[in-house]
Amino acid sequence: MIRAVRTLVTSSITFALASSSAWAASSAVCSDPAAHRSVWAVSWLADTDVAPAQAPALTPSRRIDWTAVTTPAALQGQTGILYTEGQAATQERPMAVEYSDGYSLRRKIHWYASFATVPLFIAQYAVGQKLYDGTASESTRSTHSALAAGTAALFGVNTVTGVWNLWEARKDPNKRTKRVVHGILMLAADAGFVATGALAPESEEGRISGNRSTHRSVALTSMGVATVSYLIMLVGR
Repeated sequence: MIRAVRTLVTSSITFALASSSAWAASSAVCSDPAAHRSVWAVSWLADTDVAPAQAPALTPSRRIDWTAVTTPAALQGQTGILYTEGQAATQERPMAVEYSDGYSLRRKIHWYASFATVPLFIAQYAVGQKLYDGTASESTRSTHSALAAGTAALFGVNTVTGVWNLWEARKDPNKRTKRVVHGILMLAADAGFVATGALAPESEEGRISGNRSTHRSVALTSMGVATVSYLIMLVGR
């Protein structure tokens, strides 16, 4: 009987102590204003009262020495950015090249006159072949002379305009190699046409003196060189 009473008293005391602890905890929660705040309410001033989180201090082994990467030499081989010796990090802007109004005019003359090149060569070859075979009439000889004069005039005009513009465009790197090759080939063709005229056979009392084969070979070679030079500038213009 006494043992049962003792057990009952002990259980009552334990329950009382547990109830008082729970009441104290609930009172502390209810006294906090944040516990009654609505989850949908936004307080724009709430974040200003909270101290920002402090970043952990870097240990000496984790610190980065930024002074080691301030020069291009230090960057080379470390970050994948390669710099050649003496090369600046920023490249210079390309220099603008200004052309005169005369350049544009000469270019137009040179361009439109060049369209007569191939037709002149075809006509000259057809007439010259008759002369070479000995079946040409007097009118064919006159036509051959007229075509030769037209070829000389064409290449005279295009040589002056071409060389003049080639010199004015000497500082322009755009298609410079193409222009130089075209100019050199055309000057070689000019020399060939001069030699062709000097090697032309002459007719004396119905007889033709001079080497017709050499005259023909030099003429065809000059035409071929001029045609290649013409196509170089025509293709990819």
